[in-house]
Amino acid sequence: MSDPYFQQLFADRMGGAQYGKGTAIYKFERIKRAKRKALADHPDRRLLDFGIGENDGVADSTVLSTMAEEIGKPENRGYADNGIAAFKEAVARFMQREYGVPLDAATEVNHCIGSKTALAMLPATLINPGDITLLTVPGYPVAGTHTAYYGGIVYKLPLLAENNFLPDLDSIPDEVRQKAKLLVLCYPNSPTGATATQEFYQKAIAFAQQHKIVVVQDAAHALLSFDRKPNSFLAVPGAKEVGVEVHSMSKGFDMIGWRMGWVCGHERLVSAFADVKDNCDSGQFIAIQKAAAAALDDESIPRRIHAKYQRRLEKLVAMLQRCGFQCRMPGGTYFLYTPAPRGLEGGPMFENAEAASQYLITEQSICTVPWDDAGAFLRFSVTYEAADEAAEDALMAETESRLKQIKPLF
Repeated sequence: MSDPYFQQLFADRMGGAQYGKGTAIYKFERIKRAKRKALADHPDRRLLDFGIGENDGVADSTVLSTMAEEIGKPENRGYADNGIAAFKEAVARFMQREYGVPLDAATEVNHCIGSKTALAMLPATLINPGDITLLTVPGYPVAGTHTAYYGGIVYKLPLLAENNFLPDLDSIPDEVRQKAKLLVLCYPNSPTGATATQEFYQKAIAFAQQHKIVVVQDAAHALLSFDRKPNSFLAVPGAKEVGVEVHSMSKGFDMIGWRMGWVCGHERLVSAFADVKDNCDSGQFIAIQKAAAAALDDESIPRRIHAKYQRRLEKLVAMLQRCGFQCRMPGGTYFLYTPAPRGLEGGPMFENAEAASQYLITEQSICTVPWDDAGAFLRFSVTYEAADEAAEDALMAETESRLKQIKPLF
C-alpha cells in the first residue's frame, strides 16, 4: 500500500514523513499487550493489577447528586469559556482552608479541563524556539512534549534516591540556566511518591528569582500526603511571584474522568494561561464545575480517600518487605516506587526494570509499571479494585504467595 499524498506533510514534531512508520512501542502499550498475553495464557489465574493509575472509587454521593440536579438546568447548557465564578470561588475557599493560601478568585484562579490540559497549554505562554524547560524524570512528560512542539528544548533533571527524589538545581549548567524559562515540578511526586519540604520550595523560588525562570508546580496528588501535612508550593513566601500551581479533582476527590482542575498563582501567568485556553477550548460543562465546587466545599471527601490509600499502601509495603523488596512507605501519592529485582533465585536475571516488569506480568500475572530513567524501579499503584478490606487482604496474600515462590533477588 502506497503512502497517502500527505505523508510528506506531517510536521517535524510528529516525526515528519516518517510519522506512523516507527516500531517503538509506548511503555503503557507494552504493559497492555503483556496483560492480554497473561490473560490468554493463564485464563484461570487472576491478574493482580498494580499498574493502574486511576482512582478505583466513584465520586462521592453528594457530588453525584449535585451533578444530577444541575445537568438539566437550562442555565448550565452554554459555553463556560474560562470558568464560572462559583467554581473559582470554591477553589479560593479550598486553597485557604487546606493550605492557608489566599487567592483572588477572579484573577488568580482559572479552571482547566483536567490538569493534563493545563500542563499542555502552559508552555505556549512562555516557550519560543530555543527556550528550555527544566523537567524532572521520571515523571509526567506532557509539559516537555509541548515544549518541543513549540521548538523548545527539554533539559531533564533526574530524580535520584540519594537526593530524596528532589532535583539537583545546582547541577544545571550555566548555559542551560541562561536559556531556561520553565521549571516543572511535581510534588507529591508521580511516580516516586516523594514529597517536597518547605526548604526545597524556598530553594526553588530563589533559583527562579535569580535566573528569571517560571515555576509550574503540578499538584495533582497534593491531598495524598502521608509523611507531612498536605502542603502547597504557593504557601511558601515568594512562590506566587515566580509561578503557578496546577491542581486536579481526580486523585483527591475520586473524580477521575470528570476532567476538572485549575491553575492558580500569579495573576499575569494565570491570565496568559486563560488567553491560550480561550483559543483551545470553550470550558468544561457548567454542571461539572458546580459538582466540583460542591466537592471542594466538603472537606470530608479527601479525608476518606486519603485514609483508604494510606491503609492500602501500608499493607503493600509490609507485604513487599516480607518478599525481600527494599521499600518503605512513600511520602505521598497512591504509588509505591521501589527498586526492581535484579533477577530470581535460580532463575533469570533482569537487565532493567522493563525486563523485570514484563516477567512479572507474563509469568506471574502481577502488573507493575517499570521506570528506568534514573535507576531501575517498579511502580506499584494501590488503585486496584477491592470491595472491602477483606478483599484487600486477599489480594495481598495472593501477591505474597506468588512473589515468595519466585524468590526475587535485589
